[in-house]
Amino acid sequence: MRKPLFLLPPLLASLLLAGCVNDSSSYQIEGNDHALTVRVMQDYFWSKNATLRLTAARMPDCQRQMELGEVSLSGLEIELFASGPNVYTLRSGEDVWQVETQGCTELEAPEANAVTGQALGSFHLDEHDKLVFEPAADAGTAPASE
Repeated sequence: MRKPLFLLPPLLASLLLAGCVNDSSSYQIEGNDHALTVRVMQDYFWSKNATLRLTAARMPDCQRQMELGEVSLSGLEIELFASGPNVYTLRSGEDVWQVETQGCTELEAPEANAVTGQALGSFHLDEHDKLVFEPAADAGTAPASE
């Protein structure tokens, strides 16, 4: 008995997507209503890069998703810094992004070597390709926003 060919496309699609990184992790600023969420999405398992998105949320006032571009998955580390009241800086290698959570807007980012502020921790992939946030050893508690 022959198997129906209509089963072949879904099977091939699932094989192509297997092993892709598609995960997110959050840094909670003030409970669940104030947070930064980083999402890493790899389109194909053979791709060495992934799309990086950031969602800034300070509910109920604002929530916004920003596409930050592509990053290399090899040794992926996205550092997070508190750079002022409601201002946060993310750095991955030479790429730097800055966002403020008062109105959930992206700001002009400084040069990678000019990043200042309190190191809060970093987002990275664990041994199971899950995105996790690891607090900095000296970060203590999340900074209070104004």
